[in-house]
Amino acid sequence: MRRRGQDFRRPVRRRISHVVWWTLCGIAVLLFIVILSKESQIESRPTFPKEICALQRYDRHDRIMEGLNITDEMLSANSVTRQLTDQISLAKAFVVIAKESNNLQFAWELSAQIRNSQVLLSNAATRRTPLTTRETETAIRDMALLLYQAQQFHYDSATMIMRLKAKIQGLEEQMGSVNEKSSKYGQIAAEEVPKSLYCLGVRLTTEWFGNQNLQRKLKERKQMEKLTDNNLYHFCVFSDNILATSVVVNSTASNSKNPDMIVFHLVTDEINYAAMKAWFAINSFRGVTVEVQKFEDFKWLNASYVPVLKQLQDSETQSYYFSGNNDGGRTPIKFRNPKYLSMLNHLRFYIPEVFPALKKVVFLDDDVVVQTDLSALFSINLNGNVNGAVETCMETFHRYHKYLNYSHPLIREHFDPDACGWAFGMNIFDLVEWRKRNVTGIYHYWQEKNVDRTLWKLGTLPPGLLTFYGLTEPLNPAWHVLGLGYTNVDPQLIEKGAVLHYNGNSKPWLKIGMEKYKPLWEKYVDYNHPQLQQCNFH
Repeated sequence: MRRRGQDFRRPVRRRISHVVWWTLCGIAVLLFIVILSKESQIESRPTFPKEICALQRYDRHDRIMEGLNITDEMLSANSVTRQLTDQISLAKAFVVIAKESNNLQFAWELSAQIRNSQVLLSNAATRRTPLTTRETETAIRDMALLLYQAQQFHYDSATMIMRLKAKIQGLEEQMGSVNEKSSKYGQIAAEEVPKSLYCLGVRLTTEWFGNQNLQRKLKERKQMEKLTDNNLYHFCVFSDNILATSVVVNSTASNSKNPDMIVFHLVTDEINYAAMKAWFAINSFRGVTVEVQKFEDFKWLNASYVPVLKQLQDSETQSYYFSGNNDGGRTPIKFRNPKYLSMLNHLRFYIPEVFPALKKVVFLDDDVVVQTDLSALFSINLNGNVNGAVETCMETFHRYHKYLNYSHPLIREHFDPDACGWAFGMNIFDLVEWRKRNVTGIYHYWQEKNVDRTLWKLGTLPPGLLTFYGLTEPLNPAWHVLGLGYTNVDPQLIEKGAVLHYNGNSKPWLKIGMEKYKPLWEKYVDYNHPQLQQCNFH
């Protein structure tokens, strides 16, 4: 049989793959299942009452209106709600200003109109529809008139700021005046010599010069060989206060394990010299050796060697400290206290000259109380430093920048402003290292640089910080607890403290002393002593 030509052949039928057929069938089945499940969900859905459906529609409308109030209404340029709100905010500010100006009637009118406007806003929020121009027209107009009236009273911001600034400045001036008076009266009270203490000094001076036995008794007790024995514990106190010095000696002796190994070197002035010697001749302190000197006997202590004495000869310095008329009273009284030029204060920088034979000494201020044996101080390793002291750069005490003028290039170039300060009042000094490093010469250098009082203002601590910079070994804080003369101190610190320091104006022997800390000091005062009773000490 002949084949047909290629052009006349029937087209070949293509069979669909079995895979495609099965896929199409699967899709159809899945669609059928989905339709059935939808119908069952519709049939199982509960039928809600018409009332609930209405509530749902109302809730959706409510949310729409709330959104309208927050966005469209408040952000609209023509929003009366926003205008009313702005007026209320401004009016509230003017109420404060009106009261400050003592215009109470106007403040009341503003407050009343504020309440009216707030009622309108409250009603609109309750009904959940925007405020209309018609219902707010009166309130906006009345408030606008009051705000205009406030401007006529010069209650504008710029004027009020100037008035507030003036008032603040006035209050600051009043506060400064009160603080200055408080400081002045406090200083006067602190410097006043109580009558009883003055009485004691007079009686002891009279007894010293009228009783040769006292002079012999003190000489016998002195035991000259002990004064230079470096195997003993040497303490020094520079003071013109007989009773305070007695407490220091008594508290040290009372708490010492070996009081017979203690030597106290006391230095006072010419006025109190006889009375101090008489007191320590009359009284004994558990075998403690006591030496009394007066600084006027130190031949090396003269104006050619000591910068402080040289400054005392300067007329400007004398005017600054004694007359107080050369700067218009700008400098606080505490900075102009003549006691800061007292040699009894500055003698601490000359300890090696005062005690040339000693190698180590503990320096104590006369406003301290000793609570424990201090012999361990003499065995502390100072690591080549000169001064052992408790650091005070915590709590109410300060670092170097609080004491010194860091705007001065000399201070700024040589001292770290964040260096930790320390306290005078209980210090262990290595006098061998002191002499080797010429510490007194360092003190002289800085004292002469401060002749114009531009490096620091007052006291012996600032020059001490400069003099012993890099030469101070920190001691355990328990050795020296400060603040009992002006602030509250943690009772636990007091209990554990070896030496308690009444630094500040509220000394325990004064009426202005802090009552809660007086017993710690008074326990070392024998109020039954005849001399104290005769001078009404109590």
